[in-house]
Amino acid sequence: MPTPVGRLTVLYDADCPLCVHLRHWLLRQRQLVPLDLVPAGSQEARRRFPELDHSATLREITVVGDRGQVYRETNAWIVCLWALADHRAKAHWLATPAGQPFARVTVLAAAKWREALKGPACEDEDGRRGAPGRPD
Repeated sequence: MPTPVGRLTVLYDADCPLCVHLRHWLLRQRQLVPLDLVPAGSQEARRRFPELDHSATLREITVVGDRGQVYRETNAWIVCLWALADHRAKAHWLATPAGQPFARVTVLAAAKWREALKGPACEDEDGRRGAPGRPD
C-alpha cells in the first residue's frame, strides 16, 4: 500500500528567528518523508500553492502534502515530527487523545516565544499579532 504522503512542504516564516532555527533543525534530522522548507508568503510558496491564503501561512505554521493535504497549527507540527525517523513514534502519540494536550501546549508556548522574539513587526494588516499556534 502506498504511503498517504510522499513529500511534505513546510511553509515557515523566514523573518522569525524561532522558525528559522526550527527549519535548520528539521533539515538536520533523518527524514522518512522528504521535507521541502519554503518561506511562507514567498513567490515560491505562491507559485506552488496558489490556492492557499498566504497571509494566513505567515501567522500559523502550514504544511502541505504532495497529494494536496493541508495541515495547520498543531497538526502541522505533528506531521513534521511524523516525517522524521527519530520522532515518528512521538508524533503518533501526540496525535492521540492523551497526547493532543501536550502537542497543543507546545505549539502555544512556541507561539508566545515567537511573538516575543518578533515584537510589533509581527502584526498583520489588521494589527493582529501573528503566531504559529493560533486556535483552530
